[in-house]
Amino acid sequence: MAASRPLRRPVPEGLAPLPPLKKWRAITLATLIFVPGFWVLLAGLVASGSETEIDGPDPGAALALGLASIPFVFIVLAFLSEHPKAPAAVVRAMGLALVVGIPVSAVAADALTGIVTGVGAGAMVALRLEESHSFKARALAVFVTGVVTFLLVRLVGEVALIPTPILPFTAIGVADHLSELD
Repeated sequence: MAASRPLRRPVPEGLAPLPPLKKWRAITLATLIFVPGFWVLLAGLVASGSETEIDGPDPGAALALGLASIPFVFIVLAFLSEHPKAPAAVVRAMGLALVVGIPVSAVAADALTGIVTGVGAGAMVALRLEESHSFKARALAVFVTGVVTFLLVRLVGEVALIPTPILPFTAIGVADHLSELD
């Protein structure tokens, strides 16, 4: 009978555990970068989808600025959490954000859910994974974040723009904390 492998990713030997203060500092700064970029990105999406002439931002510039902020979010997460392979983690995070975010946006029929879920999926690999953390718990946190965002968009409408950008990174941090308790 084959031995079952644990669902944890290997952590390089010799790394000191990251203090919670440093991890939450990385999460906080990444959130502070993501929130304005998120709102600018959504303003660009609304302006580009509007059939009437509105007094708002240039759609192309807003979309570009919003999308350009996302790699910096992953850079902050990876480097401030002292990820051992931070540059590779940032590249994987950007790819995962696209691979997850685009299909989720298509299925959910709204950009908000796809952006939040995609960025959350990218944050799963950008934020340093400790020995006591579970990748499965992080994935579950991102899934729950996507479901909560989907429900908020349908139930409260525009008010969902306020809390949703803080959900993905916070949920991953809480999942890590709960994994440490096991």
